[in-house]
Amino acid sequence: MEKAKNVNKKRRETGHIVTISPVMLWMIILVAIPLLIVVAMGFLTRGSYGQIVYKFTLDNYKMLAQPIYLKILLDSLWIALLTTAICLVLGYPFAYFVANVSAKYKILLFMLIMVPFWTNSLVRTYAWIIILRTTGVINSYLMNFGIIHQPLQLLYTNGAVLLGLTYTLFPFMVLPLYSSLEALDKSYIEAANDLGASPVQTFLRITLPLTMPGIAAGVVLVFIPTLGLFYVSDLLGGSKTMLVSNLIQNQFLTARNWPFGSAMSILLILITVLFIAIYFKHSNGDNLEVL
Repeated sequence: MEKAKNVNKKRRETGHIVTISPVMLWMIILVAIPLLIVVAMGFLTRGSYGQIVYKFTLDNYKMLAQPIYLKILLDSLWIALLTTAICLVLGYPFAYFVANVSAKYKILLFMLIMVPFWTNSLVRTYAWIIILRTTGVINSYLMNFGIIHQPLQLLYTNGAVLLGLTYTLFPFMVLPLYSSLEALDKSYIEAANDLGASPVQTFLRITLPLTMPGIAAGVVLVFIPTLGLFYVSDLLGGSKTMLVSNLIQNQFLTARNWPFGSAMSILLILITVLFIAIYFKHSNGDNLEVL
């Protein structure tokens, strides 16, 4: 009997290995190997004409400590932080409202968020250019109504970049917040009301702590992608906004300095891994369910 159980156990383990083998092969070929190539390239040298010279060097990583690149990195982290904060401030009330309305209105409200995202994000970013440019929708209406006499410089500013990033990543904050608020046990709120707690006290002591897993998940899902959405800052910020993702793009496509671009990419990956590690260290099982 025991022998038969061991045989069945080995068969199940073999079946699991066979099942996940294609996934492992896919990850190795399309993720692990390219990542190892980027890591190795970060220690190579750029030739005079942009070619890669197979000579080991640490100069690419030393360049990252230069003030100009440190400023770009800090600006990128600051804009990512602002984008995350704006999405949280706007997304929490919206998710709270959606979680407490009837089912038919929930579907309508979610459709209002999700339908625009059936269109490619690059196309939607170009739509913001039409809205924000000096001859765009906003300036045209303001001038027609006599509110302003000269067009406002709305495009190619940090504000435009923040607007584009917030618009692009807003659903990634709302969905985990809604999931956490929907799963909230309403009996806790009823008990707080019965004990005489005010709405503000109930929110701060009951609702907010119990929905922290959703907040943490939303912060991760917004903050990390913000660092890599180079096309948003490129189109809406122009040459006035240089983020770390734009720097990496320029090093690979314009400057043809692949070793330095690889070093900057590795730094960005390390920041992302550090952020995720902090999240998992201070999270619990409920956070994993929200993600």
